Amino acid sequence: MDRRQMLGMCGAALSSGLASFLGPFKAYAKEYAVPGRVIFHIPSRTGKYVGSPGIAVLPDGTYVVKCDLFGPLSNEYIKPVSLVFASADKGQTWQKRAEVKGLFWATIFYHRGFLYMLGTSRCMGYTVIMKSADGGRTWTGPQDKETGLLIKDWSHTAPVPVVLHNGRLWRAMEQTNGPFPWDRRFSAFMMSAPEDADLLKRSSWTFSERVPFDRQWLRGKSPGFCDWPEMWLEGNAVVTPEGGIVDLLRIDKCGHNELAAMVKISEDGRKAVFDPRDGLIEFPGGAKKFTIRHDPVSGKYWSLVNIIPEDYRGSLPPYKIRNTQALVCSKDLRQWDTKKTILHHPEARHHAFQYVDWLFEGEDIIAVSRTAYDDGQGGANDYHDANFLTFHRVKNFREI
Repeated sequence: MDRRQMLGMCGAALSSGLASFLGPFKAYAKEYAVPGRVIFHIPSRTGKYVGSPGIAVLPDGTYVVKCDLFGPLSNEYIKPVSLVFASADKGQTWQKRAEVKGLFWATIFYHRGFLYMLGTSRCMGYTVIMKSADGGRTWTGPQDKETGLLIKDWSHTAPVPVVLHNGRLWRAMEQTNGPFPWDRRFSAFMMSAPEDADLLKRSSWTFSERVPFDRQWLRGKSPGFCDWPEMWLEGNAVVTPEGGIVDLLRIDKCGHNELAAMVKISEDGRKAVFDPRDGLIEFPGGAKKFTIRHDPVSGKYWSLVNIIPEDYRGSLPPYKIRNTQALVCSKDLRQWDTKKTILHHPEARHHAFQYVDWLFEGEDIIAVSRTAYDDGQGGANDYHDANFLTFHRVKNFREI
């Protein structure tokens, strides 16, 4: 989630007539050189924009992708809509499988025979989880603490990883005091459940302490003028090289020395501790949402992030520079190397590749992006208000 969503322009409802847009996607990609494979397109004139891309892979090799819609004409504070698509040919073609109402900012993941989506019931809604037994075509509804309603309080998140470690599933979240104001009142926490538990039951889950953000932690690390309060958000559950669990969060801050924050989580998932003396990490793209995953083959941590090329430094606030997507990696979660620019457009105010979610697939990385790009219908409203959901493949990423 970011600026426009923070101003209440989150989520949207999709009319059934929008299915007709699926036909000309190849034409869009060819005529306007939209990078990757276009999964979904919605013109900016609708006042509805693509958000929260996520990806999962079924045992038969089917890719399942989701997004939600946000924008000024949406219903995101009452009943937002998430869309589910599938590809049986490695991302070459896509078909819509479902419209899921009452779900926002969700992670999609496969676990023990089922697909799940874990997010919020609306923009700044309750924490909820839904399950599908038929590849994403139909989904359960979170009615109570036995059927997927996990936290009945203001919650915030993005499509961030669900990690299996030491027999438990781990997933980072944030709590806030309400829908407004959107500022440093975000408190980071971790939720976890036994891997063999019924994930729809609230009693299966353990929730850590909440850790509120303190802007004083950034003293001396955040020069320049901010047009938005600094905060942390959209944390990743990550297993450390030492075998612990941490919540690695995006830090929305001033200045172009981008940072991430590492909150340490206890083994039982109940305690959460942040020490600013060693918990602030230089991280390329740290002012924008990212997904971090560990690769057991290379032994490294990888991410696709919105770096800020040298020529763009100072041109816009860091959170607005999303026109460049790069592959980065680390051995220890603290020292990060930029390997290669994967996606780039020279114009940054109306073009972006952002909120990328991705998975390892053999020698490749497969990814989905919330993409703002030209479409012959006025293009994206701005960098943030994406009009495309796109699929991408990074081949032989370990050799880069």
